[in-house]
Amino acid sequence: MKQFITVLKFELANYIKNRTYMVTTILMAVVLGALMFLPRVLDLTGLVGESQGSVAVEESVLEEQEEQVNEEESSQTETYLLFDPNEIVNQELLEQYFPGVMWQEAESEEEIRTAVEQQNALAGFCVTAEDHFTYYVFNKSMTSGDTEIFSELLGLVKQLNYCEEHDLNFEEVSQVFQFADQVQYEEEILGKDMVSNYFYCYAFVILIFMMIIMYGVMIATSVTTEKSNRSIEVLVTSTSSNSLIFGKVIAGAIAGICQVGIILGAILLSYQINREAWNGFLDSYLNIPIDVLVTFALFGIGGYLFYAFLYGAVGALVSKTEDINKSSSGLQMVIMIVYFVVLVQLMNVDGIVIKVASFLPFSSYSAMFARVAMGNVEMWEIIVSFIILVVSVVAAGLIGAKIYRMGTLRYGNPVKFSHALKSVLRKE
Repeated sequence: MKQFITVLKFELANYIKNRTYMVTTILMAVVLGALMFLPRVLDLTGLVGESQGSVAVEESVLEEQEEQVNEEESSQTETYLLFDPNEIVNQELLEQYFPGVMWQEAESEEEIRTAVEQQNALAGFCVTAEDHFTYYVFNKSMTSGDTEIFSELLGLVKQLNYCEEHDLNFEEVSQVFQFADQVQYEEEILGKDMVSNYFYCYAFVILIFMMIIMYGVMIATSVTTEKSNRSIEVLVTSTSSNSLIFGKVIAGAIAGICQVGIILGAILLSYQINREAWNGFLDSYLNIPIDVLVTFALFGIGGYLFYAFLYGAVGALVSKTEDINKSSSGLQMVIMIVYFVVLVQLMNVDGIVIKVASFLPFSSYSAMFARVAMGNVEMWEIIVSFIILVVSVVAAGLIGAKIYRMGTLRYGNPVKFSHALKSVLRKE
């Protein structure tokens, strides 16, 4: 135990002395914390809404802003072509639905195609009936909503024509059809709100993935560096391999927890200070239930330790730091597969894939967390999954220590992890 504590203190001191670690932690905490002060510096009313203490804007200022908007719209006028042989589309409605667009009439559908291909017009519409049109565009942007807007326009035209043909008052009819907009309702979520929970669940899955990759490589590099300068030969003869690898891995876990805790603490504290300025906009994202946080902490630390022990063993199998990525590629591939499977299955957290993944030690650290945050999971499932993970962590630590001791005294070409594992199990 004394040897373990000595190694733990030494490794923690190395993290604290590491400039990259300290600068990254402080810089990210300061930058992300400063972002929470944005509403005090910039006008984010359009994003977060007006706060209760906001002062009403004077009419003269509003008029000036409207004039500026009109000037900008006129300076950014876009040309659209319209071929409407049956004169279905109402010109006034067209201008209302597409403000800032200069409309030109086309003589044929081919004229629209040619003009758009030559980029003389941004887009064009060929209207063949009240319920059908063809839309021409050269490069369609991801934010383009022209077809949806024009479909809504034709739907309104069809309603107007129907009311006119049947001698109906359009305003009265539209009020009846728009009754749903006036319906008020209250929503009580008795289980979990997957929409609100999706954001932080997605963020935490990415966070634990980054921690495992980053700190795993750091642990492997530390072991390989000691091996390359021959200092590890003294260590393994004076200290047990269990104390060495457990000290390194747990020191990395403490360093990672401290780093993430400082960054998250800076974000949450800064948001609480500026909550009124944000008008509670981020409440649904940052008000994380305590059971979700506890699950993330337990399974996240367990998953981190599981892979960290394996990374430590991999580091002992190579003699040069440049060989680490090659030797750990299989391990990284498993982590990547788990990462993508969980992210893809976030929309179906009660599916069989993520249920199975939540019981496997190499994937439960993120899969079970996702189920707790967004799905339906029984307490016994969480307990069983956590027990499996803890047993797997201990087994990975013991096997990793044996591979560590065996690999540290082997130099030359990298030893494959599978060969080292078979060798250790054979000796058992």
